[in-house]
Parts: sequence; C-alpha cells; structure tokens
Amino acid sequence: MLFGYAWDTSGFWPFVISILPILLIGMWVTIKATVIGFAIALVLGLVLAALKAAPTRLIAWPARAITEFIRDTPLLIQLFFLFYVLPDFGLTLPAFMTGALALGLQYSAYTSEVYRAGLEAVPRGQREAARALSMAPGRTFTHIILPQAIPRIIPALGNYLVSIMKDVPVLSVVTVLEMLNVARIIGDRTFNYLVPLTIVGILYLLLTLIAAWGIRWLDNHLPSHGVALK
Repeated sequence: MLFGYAWDTSGFWPFVISILPILLIGMWVTIKATVIGFAIALVLGLVLAALKAAPTRLIAWPARAITEFIRDTPLLIQLFFLFYVLPDFGLTLPAFMTGALALGLQYSAYTSEVYRAGLEAVPRGQREAARALSMAPGRTFTHIILPQAIPRIIPALGNYLVSIMKDVPVLSVVTVLEMLNVARIIGDRTFNYLVPLTIVGILYLLLTLIAAWGIRWLDNHLPSHGVALK
C-alpha cells in the first residue's frame, strides 16, 4: 500500500487507465503550445537578429532595446499583460493563443541571439564575394548567409525548444488546460496527486527525449556547408 493505492489491479491500474486519456488531451495542448510558441520564436527571433545587424543605428538600437526588454522581464508578467491588458485596447485573444504568443515573444529574444551568433560565424569572405557579384543585400542574406548559419545554430535552437516545452505549465495561470494543470485538477478532485503527477513527469520525459533525438538527428543530417533555401 502506497499513498492509499495498492499496486495491483484492484485500485492503482484502473485509476491510471481512467485518467490517462484526459492527461493525453492535456499533452496534446502542451505539444501545440510548444510548436506554435517555438515557430513564433523562430520567425520573430530571425527578424530581431536581422534588425540588430542593420548598419543603421536608427534600426539596430530599437531592435536591441526590444530584445533586452523582452529578455529581462519575466514570462509571467508578459503573459498577464497580453491576457489582461490587451483587451483594454480592443485586442482579445483566446487563452491558448495568448499563452503561445507569450512563449514565442519571450523566447524570440533568446533565439535572436542564437541567430546573431550563427550569422556572425559565417566567414566575412562570403559577404564580400556576394558583394563582388553585385548581389542585393536581401538576396545575400537569404541565399548565402542564412543557409550557412542554420547548421551552426540547430543545437542551440533545440535547447530552446525543450525549454519552451517545460515552460508551457506557466500557461495554467490563464486557464490553459495543459497536462500539468489537468493533473493538478485531477489531484484536487481525487485527493491523489502522486499518480497524475507521476504520469505527467513520465510524459514530459518522453516528449523531451523525442525532441532531443529529433534535434540530434537534424544536426547530424544537415549539410555542414549550409542548407538550400528557395
């Protein structure tokens, strides 16, 4: 007997089977929030990195200030601002989209630094060669510099993918029913927290292991000289 449940089919396993479908629904919400938040972070982070690298200070400095502001303020404050303050200005988003947006904004500051490091790692001669061929700056960036930077930054971006996944439980404060929040509700109603929280821990472990494996596979299979972007 452990925490009120015998480790046999008379109590423990039926309870696990009964709550697993609900937890899997919460896991799907977690996966969707992770994917959408990471996609926002990738796109917005690239935009911020490009703006910070602009030769004009009027463009670069505001981008750097925005990055620092996002990075130096807690995710929870940004989430509350988006959820409670934006409606005052006529912009109301569903709780799930608000949470995914908050995750994307928070991590865009970090991914922008990853992009910056990758872009700076591309040999300067590549830019000079493109300039000698009279390539437009935009085309140089998208067809020469960025494709060579991507293989260099995959591992770092993968770390932030896992970090976003582990930050999804924060969205429970705005009523998003991700799997940890579902486990808490099950514990509140059944007075048994051990089983649902243990299952959630196992599910998170599986998700992070799968994500880490995917990142390693991508890192090993991408050509080291760069990827082709059309």
